Amino acid sequence: MNPNADLEKLDLIDLLSERHNLVRKISEKAWNDQSEISISNSEWYIMSKIYKKQPTISHVNRNVEISRQAIHKFIKQLSAKGLVAVDNVENNKKDKCIRLTGLGEECFEKNEALKKQLEDRIMEAVGEERFAVLKDVLKQDWKI
Repeated sequence: MNPNADLEKLDLIDLLSERHNLVRKISEKAWNDQSEISISNSEWYIMSKIYKKQPTISHVNRNVEISRQAIHKFIKQLSAKGLVAVDNVENNKKDKCIRLTGLGEECFEKNEALKKQLEDRIMEAVGEERFAVLKDVLKQDWKI
């Protein structure tokens, strides 16, 4: 039986969703198989927004597609794992800055290497030229 037979029936939106879910699942498993620290995809997403930066929590709220309440929950979880630190903002009693700790940066960089390995597997499967075209198409402004 052809494992891609079900994909043949899908429209573009559902194909993107299926592939996104697949690569996220593989990426998350690759991390969790080699680490004692479990990190969800949403937590990785937040970590990616603060890597090598020190944005305020309100800046993160404005720039991610996650609810404000969920962001605060994820930040608390990341802090409890020792991956982020939350600091006061100078001259602002309401807002807080968030940054990756040394452990957070180390985990983020290791996960980036795992994602690169997955990218390489995909490139090997579809070919270098098609892989480059796929990335270019995904980067384009789709005017939607």
